[in-house]
Amino acid sequence: MAEVKKSKKVTRIIGRVFTVFISTIVMIFAALYSAMWVFCHGPSTAARDLFVGTVLETGAMKFLAGWYFSKDEILKITGNNSMGHLDNDVDTSLININDKKNNDKPDDNNSETEEFDENGIRIENITGRSYMGKVMIIKDPSKLRVATIYPWSDDNKSKSGDTLDTLVNNAGAIAGINGGEYFSDGNWGGKPKGLVVCNGEIQYNIPQPGDVMVGFNTDNILVIKDIGNMSSEQVESLVKENNIRDAVSFKDIDDGDTNHFTKLIINGEATPINGNGSGANPRTVIGQRKDGAVILFVTDGRGHEGHIGATAADLISVMQEYGAVNAANLDGGSSSSMYYNGQYEMTSVTLYYSTSSWKLPTAFVVK
Repeated sequence: MAEVKKSKKVTRIIGRVFTVFISTIVMIFAALYSAMWVFCHGPSTAARDLFVGTVLETGAMKFLAGWYFSKDEILKITGNNSMGHLDNDVDTSLININDKKNNDKPDDNNSETEEFDENGIRIENITGRSYMGKVMIIKDPSKLRVATIYPWSDDNKSKSGDTLDTLVNNAGAIAGINGGEYFSDGNWGGKPKGLVVCNGEIQYNIPQPGDVMVGFNTDNILVIKDIGNMSSEQVESLVKENNIRDAVSFKDIDDGDTNHFTKLIINGEATPINGNGSGANPRTVIGQRKDGAVILFVTDGRGHEGHIGATAADLISVMQEYGAVNAANLDGGSSSSMYYNGQYEMTSVTLYYSTSSWKLPTAFVVK
């Protein structure tokens, strides 16, 4: 009898503890929800717009915008900070690799007046209002390649992606940044999206609406091209006809559920923007100057060291400052990372992977 009473007492205690625990969780959630509601519907429309634009660019937090706003409200808000569209194709004649006649002005960014290390690379720190980042300039564009984990995983996730340092080292390269869009759920990274071309071989070719190819042709010129309205057969023809040797893809899309952008500068013309052009997040950007030098730019964000990240306006400003004729935004967020000469220059902002990168299927590497 005493044992039965003791058992009931223990059960009651456990029940009370569980009730207190659940009640505490509910109260914390309610407090956070209420605080965010005030934030979203308060007097600062700039803060509201930044919040919506930022979460729509994430992989796992998109749903938060729908908690506080209707679809029509979201579209109106994103319109306040949105990207226009550049329809023109890259004019490859604007890039004159090793052409001293076109790069002899003292105030120009060009490889004849810069100091590079023994690998033909220089790295500079960049500090913005809401981010910290690093710019890597590679003198010789022929050194840029796409590294992959090909063959890809099947849908059963039998294979994961590799961290950036592994991709760089396996390719016999010395530096790299994360590459194109991919299936990132659960930090799997075993399969890309859109298009992947590696050393002239098409390794993945399933274009989706909004996809933009970003890569290099055999003349080592950065090519940025819309492929979202093409079939796989048309993309294959495009790759062959334009002698694309290495490429990945990202997206230009703003439909109220997702807010991604790729084209930043085409033929020296910046993409027109409203407001900041986007939310603020960690970013990865690739660009090319008129002398052929390649510019890689990676930022932090999402609370890392108090920084929320960079906007589209920030990216355009930095790439213009460094003389980019063409520039594209790549996959960012937790994927953003930069590696050079045996160490990470920029790691993932995700706490658990703060000493490396997420698992990736592709990367731009420097050989």
